[in-house]
Amino acid sequence: MNRREMVKGSLIAGAAATMMGNPLAALPQIGARVNKVRGQRFVTLCIMIRTTPWEVSRDVKLLDRDESAWHTLEGVRALREAFATDNPDGKLTWGFTLNSLDDKRTNYQQIRAYAVECHHRFGDEISYFPGYFPAMYLPRERINREMTEALQIITAFVGNGYRPQAIMGGFLSANNLQYLAEKENIHVAHAVIWSQHAIDGGGADGSPSYPFYPSTEHFCKPAQGPSDFIDCANLDGWTMDFICARRSGALDHKLTGYNSRRGVGPIETYLGWGLDLGHREVMHTQALHFDEGFARNGYGWVTNIWEAQLVYEFGLDLVCSAMRMWVTDTKKRWPDTRFVTFGEYGTLWREAYPSNHDWNYSFLERGSGLGDSYNNLEIEWFMNRNFRLALLRDWQSDTPRQVIDLTRYDLAAQEPADPSPEHPHKNWDLMNRINQKQLRPQDTPRPLRALDPNDLAFVLATLPQLRPYV
Repeated sequence: MNRREMVKGSLIAGAAATMMGNPLAALPQIGARVNKVRGQRFVTLCIMIRTTPWEVSRDVKLLDRDESAWHTLEGVRALREAFATDNPDGKLTWGFTLNSLDDKRTNYQQIRAYAVECHHRFGDEISYFPGYFPAMYLPRERINREMTEALQIITAFVGNGYRPQAIMGGFLSANNLQYLAEKENIHVAHAVIWSQHAIDGGGADGSPSYPFYPSTEHFCKPAQGPSDFIDCANLDGWTMDFICARRSGALDHKLTGYNSRRGVGPIETYLGWGLDLGHREVMHTQALHFDEGFARNGYGWVTNIWEAQLVYEFGLDLVCSAMRMWVTDTKKRWPDTRFVTFGEYGTLWREAYPSNHDWNYSFLERGSGLGDSYNNLEIEWFMNRNFRLALLRDWQSDTPRQVIDLTRYDLAAQEPADPSPEHPHKNWDLMNRINQKQLRPQDTPRPLRALDPNDLAFVLATLPQLRPYV
């Protein structure tokens, strides 16, 4: 049975369960399969190697800053060794841009050789990072062609026919993901940053924060059935504080500055707030997934990308200390945590979930009290095949829950036309009913009972436990 047939079979089984009541009543059937995801905690980490910041491709660079001297064998080795502290079995993914893959300078040759050494010693994954948000700047066909070229380069220098299980894509269109699955036989990609908007020059809001199979209509939209199914698990790259992520953009990285990508990322936390406060925010964000999220969803996943140049831009001691603190305290607080590659995690997830029908994520957060993660706010997220929904309230004052996001996945979606470096398309967001970023007049938060009657009925059909709030 091929994957598309498995999807069809899963949907038929789910439809039978739906006829008997709540659509999510079909969830227990996943226990009948061998599920190597449920009951576990995972962390995926990528160390990214580049030659310039915002490097989209060889000849498309959005910021003219040569970072080649900041990439040294000493720096990447120190970062990898910090990662291994109290974590000897941990694996990570190395993401190389196209320029860094074929740069002939000694330091890049040494870094590539060291990545191969780590692949053999630890099981690290060596993968391709198609620049910063290539879908915003490059035609789809060019991205596909460059992915094939990069894979060939990786196979050549790793040897023995090696190919990564996952591509570190930033943003990749539905066409790119379908190309990976059907032409390159790669079925996992980091291709979304779920709540990014007006950060790093663009946005792709509207997706779930946990893995999903994308639709041929839009890479942020979960496939609704066999006809729009892409067999390439779409993974996130950064785990973020949900309360910080509910707004758009950033002021700066300091404690007093707003940043919607605050969470596990080193720049937005450790480098902005210092080791003490930054680490508190990192562990708070991680606990959302490893404590409450684990109880709700049956497993937990935290993901992150660290640029190798950080050890020189911000100091080797600071960056490596932050890495050690994060990894060591994670293993201390959640000893069962597995640090795996993006490809390994995505493959395990695909084995557990052959379609989007059986997944249903839910998260509850009360702010950390640090910076813009206000401790009087409570946010509850629901993410499933049908929609994503966010409810916000002031729990200290016991205010009514307000809907701040409702993205319906049953509605038709369309990606932008092919961009070019001269004429980029930066807004790839999937917005329909209400968007958490409040960018449009219709995005004003409203009580659940004040939703359009059709939208409310649509939500309650999947989440009847919300009826007391109506």
